[in-house]
Amino acid sequence: QLQASGGGLVQAGGSLRLSCAASGLTFDRYGIGWFRQAPGKEREGVACISNNDGTIHYADSAKGRFAISSDRAKNTVYLQMNNLKPEDTAVYYCAAVLSKFVEAMGLEPTFDYWGQGTQVTVSS
Repeated sequence: QLQASGGGLVQAGGSLRLSCAASGLTFDRYGIGWFRQAPGKEREGVACISNNDGTIHYADSAKGRFAISSDRAKNTVYLQMNNLKPEDTAVYYCAAVLSKFVEAMGLEPTFDYWGQGTQVTVSS
């Protein structure tokens, strides 16, 4: 299971930290990705991390503003989002796939396990 949390309403330029708590899987074997879907738009990848070797990939939209990290002791992956923009408004989901696929393919593989999503709303 994946449990996403930390969403909310924030003004443009503000920050939020999303959390993805994993249970029922061997954490170190999996990579965790963050995805988002805005109303009327396709889901897009934001960032991912391998809990095996720490490999990280970012989508262009996230580079320089977002940071993904992993706490193995807590089986939790975080997405720190800074300098948020109205176009970041979306439901954010975390998902898991075997680490080797994240290491090789970043956000491209088909992720197997998905959390329920957390709403992020950025006001202008």
